[in-house]
Amino acid sequence: MKPCAPSVAAPPASRWTSEHPQTVIAIDSSVVIDLLADGPAADAAEACLRQSLSIGPVVVCDVVLTEICTALKNGSEALEVLEDMGVGYSATETKAAVRAGEMQRRYRQRSGHPGGRAAPDFLVGAHAMLQCDGLITRDATFYRDYFKGLKVIVP
Repeated sequence: MKPCAPSVAAPPASRWTSEHPQTVIAIDSSVVIDLLADGPAADAAEACLRQSLSIGPVVVCDVVLTEICTALKNGSEALEVLEDMGVGYSATETKAAVRAGEMQRRYRQRSGHPGGRAAPDFLVGAHAMLQCDGLITRDATFYRDYFKGLKVIVP
């Protein structure tokens, strides 16, 4: 795990009241894994996460949590790492799941073959588009192409 990841903390919970509008940003698994691996992309990912946390909560959806669990020993470790980073969890709502299916169908029609992008990519995009105010990802081209209007943040 990246040594400085635990120092990335979420803003005080009192800031997220109904009196203060909040900006919620989703984060893709590739960016979280960059932070955990402490590789060449880690510094940019950390700076982006810090900046996003300064304006509101940063969350992962079901798919991203699942993908992070595969990179770590167990689910408890994944939850602990995310908490240390100041990243929360936001379950995918029905409307986002339906939109993901629609976008995947459009992708298959455009590409002309049934393979290619898997459902998780579409679920991450639809969750970010319908339940959040943006998505931190390294896969900007795909998300901008299929989720028009989604604020894409590239570390």
